[in-house]
Amino acid sequence: MIGQEMKEFDSEKVGFFAERSFIIEWGQCDPAGIVYYPRYFDMFNESTIHLFAAAGYPKHEMLERFDMIGYPMIATNASFHLPSTFGDTVTIRSFVAGWGKSSFEIRHDLLHGSALAVAGYEKRVWAARDPETQRIRGVPTPREVVERMMRAR
Repeated sequence: MIGQEMKEFDSEKVGFFAERSFIIEWGQCDPAGIVYYPRYFDMFNESTIHLFAAAGYPKHEMLERFDMIGYPMIATNASFHLPSTFGDTVTIRSFVAGWGKSSFEIRHDLLHGSALAVAGYEKRVWAARDPETQRIRGVPTPREVVERMMRAR
């Protein structure tokens, strides 16, 4: 689903989702007063953390509970439809759009009111250290996490 447009948001199809609203700050903008595009990826990263926390998995607790090092990003993409400017109030709606064995895809819709301004996509891997080599490797996402994230609110 990386990079594919979803025509209309349907919470029954996407399962669990989280939303957060905030005001675009001056430091997120370029000299023209519009959001500098890499800052959207910062916003999406924070929204991923928020998504898991809203589902009952705060990142600082997940790391220890699941003996993981995190969920690093391995691919990202965005499509830009409307600019965001200093002082705008926006909402980011985030949800898991697909599951692999150890990877998962997250969709972030950045909204101005009900209008889609930016559609962001991430592919991440549930990662842990190999006990023998100490190298980082993808491991299966715990079943309880997948099941909770697939349920609608």
